[in-house]
Amino acid sequence: MQFQQLVYFVAVAETRHFTRAAVRTHVAQPSLSKQIRALEHELGAELFTRVRGNIALTPAGERLLPIARRILADVDVAHLEVAELVGLRSGRVRIGATPSLSASLLAEVLRSFQDRYAGIRLLVDENGSRDLVRALLRGDLDLALIVVPPQGVGAALTTEPLLREDLVLAGRPPVAGPSVPIAALRGVRLVMFRDGYDLREATLTACHEAGFEPEFAIEGGEMDAVLRFVEVGLGPAIVPSMVLAGRPGLTATPLAPPGLSRTIALAHRSDAALTHAARAFREELVAFLTPERLPVGVERIGRATTPDG
Repeated sequence: MQFQQLVYFVAVAETRHFTRAAVRTHVAQPSLSKQIRALEHELGAELFTRVRGNIALTPAGERLLPIARRILADVDVAHLEVAELVGLRSGRVRIGATPSLSASLLAEVLRSFQDRYAGIRLLVDENGSRDLVRALLRGDLDLALIVVPPQGVGAALTTEPLLREDLVLAGRPPVAGPSVPIAALRGVRLVMFRDGYDLREATLTACHEAGFEPEFAIEGGEMDAVLRFVEVGLGPAIVPSMVLAGRPGLTATPLAPPGLSRTIALAHRSDAALTHAARAFREELVAFLTPERLPVGVERIGRATTPDG
């Protein structure tokens, strides 16, 4: 099995087209097809079905794809590591973060890191925690700031808990009291995030545990849209406390005890060492999280957890 064969295999798997894969990998299409056939012969199994021009992965291809992606990512990391070790003042860090963390925490850390390491290229993927976990496992990201679900993220990732953040009820002033119990939201038409959003699941679970099904004034938005919907008076929303900074038109009302909170962690693949650049970013992030920089409702916590605990 040759490295370049895996490059061609991944390109065909992602484009579902031999000609487009050949263009993407800068090789003649007959040569690419020949290498795919050689790889199939080596493995003793067909990797693609080819029916009337439609390309699809076989079960063997489905099994190989995540392995091939990890191998290619590891080779990429090896190149970066060697380049850094021989003294090049360059590198790359691929960082993922949820929309709420990108808009609040991550922006300041990126600026600080770039001031210190101007030669390091920064690539940011803003997405939900579930998608970021999948990107880490594929080898598409070096690090990701994620919201850790109650069940954890599995042994394939190492997570370093960094922050515990309170969730609050965002609304327009005036505020009725110092806090609001979840049960008081029965019959209140809420602004709700799109399906699959961590905050949506947290809100629904809290309402169900309080014994009612929440009502929605509008649903389906991302963070910026939800906050704007609340600002114009469509209804309140349960959001992370950090995202309300710089929004004078919104008031944060704490949720009555026991309240709701979320754990924010820095995650990376357990089976892949971080590059020097990624380690430097991690150090910059951790150093940035001093108490005076954290807003009300956010506290520093934790240490790294690995598959061994």
